[in-house]
Amino acid sequence: MRVEKDSMGEKKIPDDAWYGIHTSRSMDNFDAAGEALPLEIIYAIVRLKAACAAANQQLGLLDAKRCQAIQAACSSVLAGAHDDQFPIDIFQAGSGTSSQMNVNEVIANLAAAALGAKPGDRSTVHPNDHVNKGQSTNNVFPSAIRLAGLHLHRGLDEALGALVVALAKKAAEFETVGKSGRTHLQDAVPITLGQEFGAYARALEKAQARIAAAAGGLMEIGVGGNAVGTGINTKPEFRAHIVRALNEATGLSLTTARNGVEITQFMTDMGQISAALRLLALDLLKITNDLRLLASGPNTGLGEIRLPAVEPGSSIMPGKINPSICEAANMACIQVVGCDAAVSMACGLGQLELNTHMPLIGANLVKMFTILTRTTGMLTEKCIRGIEANEARCRKNFDASAGLATILNPAIGYDRVAELVKEGLASGKNLKTLVLEKNLMSEKELGELLEASFGPNL
Repeated sequence: MRVEKDSMGEKKIPDDAWYGIHTSRSMDNFDAAGEALPLEIIYAIVRLKAACAAANQQLGLLDAKRCQAIQAACSSVLAGAHDDQFPIDIFQAGSGTSSQMNVNEVIANLAAAALGAKPGDRSTVHPNDHVNKGQSTNNVFPSAIRLAGLHLHRGLDEALGALVVALAKKAAEFETVGKSGRTHLQDAVPITLGQEFGAYARALEKAQARIAAAAGGLMEIGVGGNAVGTGINTKPEFRAHIVRALNEATGLSLTTARNGVEITQFMTDMGQISAALRLLALDLLKITNDLRLLASGPNTGLGEIRLPAVEPGSSIMPGKINPSICEAANMACIQVVGCDAAVSMACGLGQLELNTHMPLIGANLVKMFTILTRTTGMLTEKCIRGIEANEARCRKNFDASAGLATILNPAIGYDRVAELVKEGLASGKNLKTLVLEKNLMSEKELGELLEASFGPNL
């Protein structure tokens, strides 16, 4: 053990720990979540530290030797070499000071060791005076959430794009499979299975666009604004130097905040992307529930599609296959909606110059991105690509559908169709059979009418 000292006194720190006394105190204080802050946010903070070190050197505020050591330490952390050194609980000091100082201490001690000193030797590289120079948790932490969100958006966008493609392929594959439409879960006018899947693909294209638009709002960052966003204790050009270094390192097109005070107080940009992710979850919830209904049965339900069998469905009923992938996706989507509720409430609970719920916002955004990325990938690989149409069942349900009555109206009139519907219910005969039996239309005329009912996109 080594002994470190701060304004509250002395504390023993394990010799093999790269973190320091502030981290150790936070470990003692916070354990409500039982889960550490996501590494995605830690890594984003580390990227900010590297950029700030470069900016401070360019402004003549940090010597080249310390700057290089700090940046090398950042690279080591980003390579995953020290993931176990960031144990601070999600529910911590509201601005994220605990994790911010955790990062400062790890980087400072790694940099000090590279310069020949021992961990805890603050005279060589100080976690506050050098690593955190010109910074405050109040702007570093929300900037890190933005960076993490932009990084995670790339993976989700790719996964979501693959799901859209898979659905579009099914739409093309099923474009001539006629079936009964349903509204209010009751028979409605005809539709094709391909039109249904085409609607799913388009809905997710729109979700993808909404998320991309919301991600654009994360490009404006407040790093360098210090405690309340005014940039106290920094040079006017400090922020521009940081953003330039970040853009070079990440390939992003980040911009400095137009109003540093606003971006420190308001987490609305994060609430916006959370809402966009929630809307995607709701779309996925609707689609997967549709698939469960369409695949229901196989003998006593709709049974119009067959979902890929991924596992035995029952511990007691032999041969039963359940829509397990869709059920897992349902639960994932519900979790995302819950995360958004937490983010939304936290965004509205800022007070005066600061929002003190940022770790919760960041952790939940990371969870939402992660869940949705994995869920969309699971749906694409384990469900959508393997869906088959049960064309015989689609045709049977189509022929028996009461929705056919609607398309007969222009040909034989509303009142006559109503009589046929009543007779069909009494006799058990479908409308097509009755129309042909009564010579109200020829089979050719009826076939042309039915084909036209699917619309011009058949």
